[in-house]
Amino acid sequence: MNDDASATHLQFLDWGLLPYAEAMKLQEALVCERMAGVSPDRLVVVEHPPVITIGRSGSSEDLREPEEALKRRGASLFRVDRGGMTTFHGPGQLVAYPIVKLKVKDLHLYLKMLLDAVSALLCGYGLVPELKSGRPGVWTGSAKIASVGIAVRSWVAYHGIALNVNTDLHWFDAITPCGNPDEKITSMERELGRPLELAEVKDRFGQIFCRVFGYSMRQESDNRPNERPPWLVLPAPKSEAMEKMAEVLSHHRLGTVCEDANCPNIGECFGRGTATFMILGGACTRRCRFCAVGKTVPDPVDMEEPERVARAVEQLRLKHAVITSVTRDDLPDGGARYFVSTLERIRKRCPTVSVELLVPDFGGSLPALHQVCEARPEVFGHNLETVARLYPLVRPGAVYERSLRILEYASGRGLVVKSGLMLGLGETECELLETMGDLRRAGCSFLTLGQYLPPSEDHLPVARYVSPREFEQWAEIGRSRGFERVAAGPLVRSSYHAEEMISQPGT
Repeated sequence: MNDDASATHLQFLDWGLLPYAEAMKLQEALVCERMAGVSPDRLVVVEHPPVITIGRSGSSEDLREPEEALKRRGASLFRVDRGGMTTFHGPGQLVAYPIVKLKVKDLHLYLKMLLDAVSALLCGYGLVPELKSGRPGVWTGSAKIASVGIAVRSWVAYHGIALNVNTDLHWFDAITPCGNPDEKITSMERELGRPLELAEVKDRFGQIFCRVFGYSMRQESDNRPNERPPWLVLPAPKSEAMEKMAEVLSHHRLGTVCEDANCPNIGECFGRGTATFMILGGACTRRCRFCAVGKTVPDPVDMEEPERVARAVEQLRLKHAVITSVTRDDLPDGGARYFVSTLERIRKRCPTVSVELLVPDFGGSLPALHQVCEARPEVFGHNLETVARLYPLVRPGAVYERSLRILEYASGRGLVVKSGLMLGLGETECELLETMGDLRRAGCSFLTLGQYLPPSEDHLPVARYVSPREFEQWAEIGRSRGFERVAAGPLVRSSYHAEEMISQPGT
């Protein structure tokens, strides 16, 4: 079913428990990548919080409860572009999205093979699968155990199957499953009469899918280059410098993005007595797939934190202070007033220190952005991070155009505007050039370019390692495109040597 020799390898992606809307954005990005021929075939497995989906053949008449009642029970509702009618997705259900380029342009054959994979899985557990002519899905006994709904674009197939493993079946009482009011629904756990782990079923399905479709499997972590090149291997940091910085941060009860984001330059920067302070706690409300910062429920804001940052800046005798934060969508202004308060406290205690604010997008709030710009930081930073096409995959919850508008607004207020991009996520040269053009049109004058390094195997894999020579070339291109200062290199990060970027004529 695949279209070239390289596609005999299947990338297996396990997204865990992910809201349906976020999964659809990610799936859309993967489909676009596959259509462009810049990625392999993939099999995504995922669980969703309770959600009811209505396909092209379904309608609201398939709902047995009002939409508002379903929402109060904790279920969301989506109309989707796949075939099929109305179904339910929830915890304990294996949802599989194969995103594959079909070599044999025969959707009936593809559907048959998909059903064969589900049937083989059930047989492996001692269950007897049954297929019904003209009705996509899999039954066992007299009850339906798996639904199927596929879509195709430029012969790239997506969407897929939903198999009830240990699902709460009461949810199906709220809908007319697949348009059949007499349809009985079951699960593997109910049929087997014993507990069943979803993780085990995911692994087995991945192996069977590969066997049926003729793939060899690569886990997401296996899609990375085997070894980091020598230019990314750093000497161990000096423990004395690390301990001194840790003592200052601990004394003032402060966090740094250096530690929370696993920055590779932490030893060098701490050794030079510099750090990027991260305010508003260590828990982010976004699920960016490149970042190591924790994604949990944020703590209440610490009102005394701005003053403690100012004292640390004074104690470290900094000339240039960089302040950033996690994204706080839970706060009305996204935390903007705490950036302003921190800047004001630093200026009051250390009037000669220049301040760089590296801000999130504040949900696009203009009043929040206005607050920060009115405080007049010496540098206004907001990272674009990657090219537009990769945003749904890399930065779900962020919007490329919104980030550009933020930079444009700050530039329009006469501020020095800075942004950063990661290379090695799968962007093309043309896309990078287009992004540079977008940044210049938005008024960005400082640019950083660095190598993306996945913090763990649970994060996006690195697509390639960019050589130091290529980074030098991109720096030259950036300067030729009108950026006043460009810092580019494998280990460059948005605040790396920030004080030099603001004080020197070039980098």
